[in-house]
Amino acid sequence: MKITLILLISSLFLLKCDNPMAQTTYTADPAPMVYKDKVYVYTGHDADGATYFEMPDYQLFSTSDMQNWENHGTILSAEDFKWAEAGSAWASQCIERNGKFYYYVTLTNSGGRNIGVAVADNPAGPFKDALGKALAGPNWDYIDPTVFIDNDDQAYLFWGNPTLYYVKLNEDMISYSGPIGKTDMTQDAFGAGADGKTLYTEGPWFYRRGDLYYMVYAASGIPETIAYSTSSKPTGPWKHRGIIMGNKEQGGAFTNHPGVIDFKGKSYFFYHNGRLPGGGGFTRSVSVEEFEYNEDGTFPTIKMSNDGPKQIEYLDPFKKTKATVMCFESGVELEKADDGSVHIAYIENGDYIKIRGADFKDGAKKFIASVASDGDGGKIEVRLDKKDGTLVATCTVEKTGGWQKWETVECDVDGASDVHDIFFTFSGESGFLFNWDWWQFE
Repeated sequence: MKITLILLISSLFLLKCDNPMAQTTYTADPAPMVYKDKVYVYTGHDADGATYFEMPDYQLFSTSDMQNWENHGTILSAEDFKWAEAGSAWASQCIERNGKFYYYVTLTNSGGRNIGVAVADNPAGPFKDALGKALAGPNWDYIDPTVFIDNDDQAYLFWGNPTLYYVKLNEDMISYSGPIGKTDMTQDAFGAGADGKTLYTEGPWFYRRGDLYYMVYAASGIPETIAYSTSSKPTGPWKHRGIIMGNKEQGGAFTNHPGVIDFKGKSYFFYHNGRLPGGGGFTRSVSVEEFEYNEDGTFPTIKMSNDGPKQIEYLDPFKKTKATVMCFESGVELEKADDGSVHIAYIENGDYIKIRGADFKDGAKKFIASVASDGDGGKIEVRLDKKDGTLVATCTVEKTGGWQKWETVECDVDGASDVHDIFFTFSGESGFLFNWDWWQFE
């Protein structure tokens, strides 16, 4: 069944907005990681219609151009940790070390909240519980881990609400040396709140830039801002530097969570809001903005936008591309195949997918798609630049005999050259038309 948010999205919203970065599900607490030539963004997953932080699992998205995102679907769930409660998969962060990927997560059990860790050989998993127990906890303050490996190869893990805790991780990344440290939560370090307490609330994001350490965090209570502090040492003392994103920028959510990276010479700021239809404080959506540091290393004020960052390289339509890669979509959902891969499913008449900035160069002659249908099938229309733009190809999908019985369809392409946005629009009779795994132009 299609999730409510997709059915509610208006055409006006879709045509003008490329933030949030995912529309097939509600996402929260972004944790971007740069690995080789891609950005991987690990997110929480807010359940449809949630009235509290009902978060069953973790999702993953990746991009090489900052506009077209591959949706990898669910990569880890709370139920993968036998010691944790279902639905308690709160904020997380992943990091690579020595060819393995360590994923630090927030989970709850009867004793309180905990920091757990899973490990994988690939950024998209499969991840497995590394310890069979919590790395730290239980303690009701223990949420929102952030991890960083310094220039001397020492790894640090911070977390906590309302206190900022930390440990020095051992080289194995699943144990730590020494006691758990508690940061001195002074107003000089984290700002002065209206209630006389510090601004720091939760959601820390820790990294180094040059000789300066940054701690970016959700602040100011409810509704939350995003603020930051800096230090010349990894564990402080910290100096409050100001507000990056104000609480008037909530976009329908009373919480926020930062993630900051540099990628291909540009800087990016991730956050969440409640801007998808049906969105709110417990049904959030991850977005991203491009920004530039001030000359002295301080942050500018960053506002939420509908457009997101500029595309930094064109998509190559002549390479085989998963149908789960998209800039924006209307109506479709993801489904996991028998082999564990994900594909586009539940396609109905009028649904569509948008691809940003594809470079057809001197021209395309053929379009190929891998599809499956146990219904009546339908058509894939390939249009340029807008939903009702120039029609350059139409592929007919027949019944294949099963929703995962894949066949390729081909059709001629006429009029696709140079750089264009692609709109794949779907038409057919009532009901679900077909599933879609990948596509490619020739």
